[in-house]
Amino acid sequence: MTTTPGRPRPRTRLIATDLDGTLLCSGGTVSARTAAALAAAEQAGVQVVFVTGRPPRWMQQVSPHIGGHGVAICSNGGAVVDVRRGELLESFPLRVEDALAVATALRTRLPGTSFAFEYPGGFAREPQYEVPMWGSDENHPIGPAEELLGTGGPVRGLFKLLAKHPDLDPDKLLAAARETAGHLAEITRSSPIPLLEISAPGVTKASTLARWCAEQGIDRSEVVAFGDMPNDLEMLAWAGTAYAVANAHPEVLAAVRLHTVSNEQDGVAAVLEQLLDDQAA
Repeated sequence: MTTTPGRPRPRTRLIATDLDGTLLCSGGTVSARTAAALAAAEQAGVQVVFVTGRPPRWMQQVSPHIGGHGVAICSNGGAVVDVRRGELLESFPLRVEDALAVATALRTRLPGTSFAFEYPGGFAREPQYEVPMWGSDENHPIGPAEELLGTGGPVRGLFKLLAKHPDLDPDKLLAAARETAGHLAEITRSSPIPLLEISAPGVTKASTLARWCAEQGIDRSEVVAFGDMPNDLEMLAWAGTAYAVANAHPEVLAAVRLHTVSNEQDGVAAVLEQLLDDQAA
């Protein structure tokens, strides 16, 4: 773990951590060491909030591994979920007209782009969208974006619009999409494949985390955040203290001053153990 001397930081009151590639090991599990560190943090009165690109329905996969910790900010800020009860607490949906405008713009600039939709009722996709998705073996709506989002269509309260391209470099795809449609929505990525994650304007991990912390009376200086991919950058910049795991995207490693070891080496736990020791001293 790399640290830099400086002024004493405020007492930590909230841990905000990404899941995939940051907290979770390969296969989407949590190591015994990390589970113990999370439990110790909560026992010490430090709130743990998972801040993830995963949609709310994907939290079912990891809830047995992350234990009874309370809140998850899902879909890059698009939804807030009570993990214990599986209850949607709040959402910040992408408007239908904005989603359709983004789809039109990206199809024009990046031919071959196809779309999928995460919303309270589940997910839907265009026929060309073939990336495996958890639950894709279940019955779900399939059709053109205009039909799925249109009057009478199933998609309402859109947490996140997904845009997939068959062969572009993921970082080049992100840059082109932001140039083309960044004025219409928040566009980011967290996958190793050419797959974009699109939220309502102004909705990011940082915006929803900031809102949650304000409701809890927690200042940003009292937040320690962890991440690994471009969709974490706003959150890492907002938090009073931020760490990139060693396996993070190069842009994240360059932007974040403090680094810890990789997710496979329990990088989040390593920091939490030291932080709790320091606060107990």
